[in-house]
Amino acid sequence: MARLFVNTLRAQVQSISKYARNASSLIGRDFLTLKDYEKDEIETLLWTAKDLKCRLGNGEIYEPLKGKVASLIFQKRSTRTRLSSETAFSLLGGKACFLSPDDIHLGVNETIRDSAVVLSRFSDVILARVYGQKVLDDLANFADRPIVSGLSDTYHPLQALADILTLQEHFGYVKGLKCAWVGDGNNIIHSLILGGLPLGMEFRVATPSGYECFDHVIKDAKNLAEKHQATLTFTNNPFEAVSGADVVVTDTWISMGQEDEKEARLKAFADYRVTKKLMSNASKEAVFLHCLPRKQEEVDDEVFYDPARSLVWEEAENRKWTVMSVFLHLLANHRPLINKPKF
Repeated sequence: MARLFVNTLRAQVQSISKYARNASSLIGRDFLTLKDYEKDEIETLLWTAKDLKCRLGNGEIYEPLKGKVASLIFQKRSTRTRLSSETAFSLLGGKACFLSPDDIHLGVNETIRDSAVVLSRFSDVILARVYGQKVLDDLANFADRPIVSGLSDTYHPLQALADILTLQEHFGYVKGLKCAWVGDGNNIIHSLILGGLPLGMEFRVATPSGYECFDHVIKDAKNLAEKHQATLTFTNNPFEAVSGADVVVTDTWISMGQEDEKEARLKAFADYRVTKKLMSNASKEAVFLHCLPRKQEEVDDEVFYDPARSLVWEEAENRKWTVMSVFLHLLANHRPLINKPKF
């Protein structure tokens, strides 16, 4: 009877701890999609990322997460997500434990519910890079620790934060920037518009017919555009999207799990390659983003390696600073020391 009482009390405390919110703290929150975060919260995450980059990037020792443990679940392999997450958590003083598909079989050898409960006993935060968004949603439902999306078929919020930080650093602001997306209506553009619209970015999304963004994401994005008085348009014409743009973004046409669609996709996306000719329709100061890994058919070398326009390497590095910011805010209160950047 006493054990039952203790377990019940523990469950209640953990539930309160995870879901308690206040205006000044993100502690205990899940980070599954940027649509769950308000404008000021997104700005705070970006501000902290810049703060940490300035300080730890210059050798400062700052370990507020000393003694904390992160479980990193990877159903899908990744260079940037794994390295950025492991190095970020380590620099903050914590210990990151990588779990490959050989180490954990979500929903196979053990139910997602059971895995979530066990991982909660070992970890302070759980990052998961998965195929389906439902896996993340189920983990968040059953775990009593914050769940961070490392990517799903629907969202990639960590990449969106890195992209926005990269643009803010380059231009000195993001409000009013005209961003053109050329390619698949996938998890990257889903998160980029959900994170960028609240900050006043303008988006023109060009996708081939049949490869548009998910309907429910379009609905959410239109609501955000109306709320924040931002411009959002969808088209099947890449030249229309790029015309006068400040930023041109693309991504892989064939993600992991879509290999059987390769031939059809290469044909459908043939006119969506980012070339020097396409970039000539953008503004003279336009920059190029690609979250990597990059394939030859997606963008020409002269665009991808252009030292004046391509920000792909800065974008890749910023994955570390933005995931560091997310980990820190979900586990501890933090006030940046640098002045808040202009957004």
